[in-house]
Amino acid sequence: MSPTETLVREALGRVLDPEIRRPITDLGMVRSVSVDGADVAVEVSLTTAGCPLKAQLERDVTREVSALEGVASVRVALGVMDDAQRAALKDVLRGGRPAREVPFGPGSLTRVVAVASGKGGVGKSSVTVNLAAAMAADGLRVGVLDADVHGFSVPRMLGVTTAPTRVDDMIIPPVAHDVKVVSIGMFTQGNAPVVWRGPMLHRTLEQFLTDVHWGDLDVLLLDLPPGTGDIAISVAQLLPGAELLVVTTPQAAAAEVAERAGAVARQTKQSVAGVVENMSWMEMPDGSRVEVFGSGGGEAVVERLGDLLRVPVPFLGQVPLDVRVREGGDAGVPLVLAEPDAPAARALREVARGLSRPRGLAGRPLGLTPVRAAG
Repeated sequence: MSPTETLVREALGRVLDPEIRRPITDLGMVRSVSVDGADVAVEVSLTTAGCPLKAQLERDVTREVSALEGVASVRVALGVMDDAQRAALKDVLRGGRPAREVPFGPGSLTRVVAVASGKGGVGKSSVTVNLAAAMAADGLRVGVLDADVHGFSVPRMLGVTTAPTRVDDMIIPPVAHDVKVVSIGMFTQGNAPVVWRGPMLHRTLEQFLTDVHWGDLDVLLLDLPPGTGDIAISVAQLLPGAELLVVTTPQAAAAEVAERAGAVARQTKQSVAGVVENMSWMEMPDGSRVEVFGSGGGEAVVERLGDLLRVPVPFLGQVPLDVRVREGGDAGVPLVLAEPDAPAARALREVARGLSRPRGLAGRPLGLTPVRAAG
C-alpha cells in the first residue's frame, strides 16, 4: 500500500527542529510533499542557509518518513525561508508577544533564578551549569543566560560549539545537554575581552531577554558576575520577579562578601531562593574530610540574610570540593551528567531538586474555546 500525503505530513509532525525544538510542521518549514507510489519527496525550508544542524534535520525527516508502510525511498530537498516565511515564523514563536517585551514579566510561569556571589572564585558558574544540566535531566525545560559579560565561561562549561542562529532580529539559542544557552562569548572573536561600561551591559542583558527565543521554560538561570554592580541592578529592573541564589564557600571572608550579594534583595525587593555552600570539604581516600576553606560559611550567610531580610532563607546544600567538577567544566560535560554518583554530583542534584517547583497546568494554554450552552 502506497503512503498518502496526509500520512507523510503526520510523520513530519514528529520531526522537531533541532534548535527550536518544535515540530517543523508547526513552524511552517515543510514547503511541499510529493508522493509517487513508494517514492516520497519532501522540501523543507531552513531558517537560514547556514543552519548548523541541517544534516540532522535531513536525517530526522528521512527516518520518520521511511518508517511509514509502503515507503521505498525518501528524497529531502533543503531550501531557505523567504522574508514572508521568516516573518510568519517569528509570529509563531512570539505567540503574539510584542518584539521588545521581556517574556519573563508578571504572569510568567517561568521561575527566574539569578545565581550570585559576592566575589569570584567560589565556583558560581560551575554551580550554575550543573544545576541547569541536572534540572534538564529531570525533565524540566531550562535556559541559561550567561550574564557575566566580562568573565563569560558558560559556553565552554556546557560544551557549546555552535553559534546562535539569527532569524532577522530574533536569536535562536544553541542547545547543549537539553539546556538553551546564550552568552556574549558566542558573539566575540576568539577570546577577545569585552570592555564595556554600564549602559552597554544593561543593553546586552535586555537584548538577551527580548531578542532571544527562549520558548516556554520552566526555569531560567542567570549566571551573574561577582559583586553588586551594574548587572545585578539591571536584573532587578528587567526581571523584578527574579530570585537570588547565593553561592559562597565556607571561608569567613567569602561568607561576609556573599552576604552583601544577597543583601541586594532588600534594596531591589527581590527574594532569596537560598544559599549554596560550595567547596565545603575534600573527601580523602580513607573516608576522612579535609575542610580546605574552613567551615560554617554557608550557615552564617543563611542566618545573617534571614535576620536582614526578616524571612527564612533556605540552606539548599553543601557541595564538596571535587577536581572532577573542574574537569567536567573544561570538557563541557557537567559532573551531574558525567559522573552522577560522585558526591559533588549528588549534592548538586539535591540543590537542583530543592529549587524545582512543579508548574502544573495553571496558566498554560490548553487550546480550548469556551462555548455558551444553549438555552
